[in-house]
Amino acid sequence: MKRLLAAALAVTALSTFGQAYPGSRPIAIVVPFAAGGPTDRVARDLAEAMRKTMGGGAHFVVENVGGAGGTIGATKVAKAAPDGHTLLLFHIGMASTPALYRKLQYKPLEDFEYLGLVNEVPMTLIGKPQLPFTTYRDFEAYIRANASKLNLAHAGLGSASHLCGLMWQHAVKLNEAMTTVHFGGTARAMTALVGGQVDVMCDQTTNTTGQIESGRVKAFAVTTPKALSGHRLLKHYPSLQEMGLKDFNLTIWHGLYAPKGTSPAVLTQLNRAMKAALKDPAFIQKQEGLGAMVVTDGRTEPEGHKAFVAAEIVKLKPVIEAAGKFAD
Repeated sequence: MKRLLAAALAVTALSTFGQAYPGSRPIAIVVPFAAGGPTDRVARDLAEAMRKTMGGGAHFVVENVGGAGGTIGATKVAKAAPDGHTLLLFHIGMASTPALYRKLQYKPLEDFEYLGLVNEVPMTLIGKPQLPFTTYRDFEAYIRANASKLNLAHAGLGSASHLCGLMWQHAVKLNEAMTTVHFGGTARAMTALVGGQVDVMCDQTTNTTGQIESGRVKAFAVTTPKALSGHRLLKHYPSLQEMGLKDFNLTIWHGLYAPKGTSPAVLTQLNRAMKAALKDPAFIQKQEGLGAMVVTDGRTEPEGHKAFVAAEIVKLKPVIEAAGKFAD
């Protein structure tokens, strides 16, 4: 009887776990934002690169779970089974949401296993094509004189575009805030900007580069400390620091996470696949074409990634609180 029971358990284990991880089950990368946005694009490029580098028949799918500034999708992953089949790709929101939301259903530094940082993405300050000027100086002067009459679009509370809009309005010391228009995702906000229904937006280069190149929106500046001199298109636009906004530096990074309690062996396998993906020429080319910089330093390691996010939480909290009067 004991032998039969042992045999039955062995069969059950095989049917449950199949071959070695990842087996035949797909690995879902949860994007906590709507499809078509910049984080979604990074996730799909990364999923393809990791599929190639992981081998063993690994199959990745991207699952969009948007809402509440990324916190709904992040909560889903925090509460998922720690079996390596549900991952999270989250941007700077992992560090900014603790200051933006009074109560989160997860603790960023306690409820996840950190796998590594993927890329860093500058942001661009852009406007609708109908704006009657092309330089940042003229753009800022116009905003100062007409702030209450203008609309600032963003992808939702806690989104990168929301954070950038807050910080920029605070940095230029507007006497009154622009009217903020919330959209359910970056794609919708961009559509409204292209159509002239809203006036201004600040968004990641992974989402704006194509629109700028096609002339569907006007670009005025980038959020890095210096101009992006190495980029074929964005090199033509000054940085906000160069335009007088002292210490303005906002780069949107993306990191990969697993639920807390995922086995060390699985985490090691995922980290190796991710780091190999970051060296994939096709992935690098796609990211660089969109103005993103693939991370190559110690932040691709779990310890470096977590230390970086912890420091970002500390750094962003006072910045967000200071810009709070422009929140909407």
